[in-house]
This record gives sequence, structure tokens and C-alpha cells, in this order.
Amino acid sequence: MPSSSRTAIWLALVLVGTGSGSARADGPSFDCRKASLPTEKAVCADPQLSAIDALVAKAFKDSEPSFGGDKRKIARALVADRNACMDDTACIVSAQNNALQTYGQAPSWVQDYNIALIGKKALDTAARNPGAADQPLPSSIGQCAPTHIKTLTTRLGDDPLETASPEAGSAATFTNGGTAVSYDREPGLASSKVGDPVIMCLISIPRDCPKDDERGRIYYSVDLAAKGTWALPDSEHLCGGA
Repeated sequence: MPSSSRTAIWLALVLVGTGSGSARADGPSFDCRKASLPTEKAVCADPQLSAIDALVAKAFKDSEPSFGGDKRKIARALVADRNACMDDTACIVSAQNNALQTYGQAPSWVQDYNIALIGKKALDTAARNPGAADQPLPSSIGQCAPTHIKTLTTRLGDDPLETASPEAGSAATFTNGGTAVSYDREPGLASSKVGDPVIMCLISIPRDCPKDDERGRIYYSVDLAAKGTWALPDSEHLCGGA
């Protein structure tokens, strides 16, 4: 992993670990005495998770659906994403950050904390399964799986990424069927090679979308050979886009 990425992750952990700034909160949005689910108990036991949960509750109150959907139905889907994490902290933070982004109020420290934790989980996954064969594309938030890079091209797939101009963007496909797209020249992809082993972790599933439009899932990935990282959507446009 590039030194700049390691520094960013270290700073994020220091920020959140010290409870500074927006990380302070008296508790989550629910009564911990009534907590029964593994995720609820994990949130109550962790001041940072409690702080994030309180932010999500406030953001929900201030939000309005982007496409005329049912606000409470969207919230139920986001809560289900969170509860499916059980007591996996990296997963919970990814799900809660996704909720905050859905509601349009995601503080930078939460996003940094999300990347710090999911980055560690990706590396832990690789350490537990060195040289593992491809696994299916992750389908739930917080899930990580090994795969390999199949192609590296410009955003529109016209030219190899290695020789393309920066303004041509970036795109990759993976042997598990996954994709990654950016309008920019993504440094992590640009440093990679076809065939490199990668750990992919799903960190965002759009929930405030037009019916049957599921574009825009975001995956955090680590190239285990080149050590590059990226967090990119699976399509050029998020749900509801052109």
C-alpha cells in the first residue's frame, strides 16, 4: 500500500480513536438497555459506533428521498444492511456510512474511518487465505472476496489503461464478474496489472433509487501484488443517472 494511503488510514484511526471532533456522542439513537441484536449490542459497546448511529438518526430526520420513494422503506433497507453485519465493526461502519451518504450527510471522518476499517479487513482476508481461488462477487455490505484483474482499460474500454491519456478515465473488470469505473485516471488501477490478485469488499449499495435501477454499488479493493487501492462504483452512473 502506498505510504500516502497508510498515512491517511493512520490519521483516520487516530482521529476516531481519540474521540475528537464529531466522534463524540452520548449514545446511539436507541435505548441500549433494550438492545437484543448482535449489531445493536456492538453499537452500544463502541463509542464510535454509537456516535455514528446518532448521526444516522439525525440525518434521516433531515432527509427527503431523491426519486419520490418511501422514506421509511429506504430507512428499513439501510437498517437491514446494518443489522446483517452482526458484530462485524468494519461492516457496521460501511453500512452506516452508506446510510449517511444516502441521506446526504456523511462527515469526512466517518468516510475515513470506513476506509481504514475495510482496508484492514481486506488485508486480514488475504492473510487468512493466501493464494485463494476466486470467490463470487460480494453481494452484501462488508463482505470481502478474492478475485483477479481481468482487464484494465480506459473508462469506455477503448484502449489499454497503461498507455491511455489521463483524461480517458479508468475501468477494470475482474474474473468474478465485478467491474470498477472512474472518470479519472485512478492511481490504484494505473499501478496494477492484468492477472493481479485482488481483494474486493462491497461498501455501498444504493437504496434511494428508481425502481429496478441497481447501478452504483461501490467496492473497496486492494491489489495484493501492486499494493494499490481504490473505492469505485460498478458503473459510470449511479442509480437514477443518465
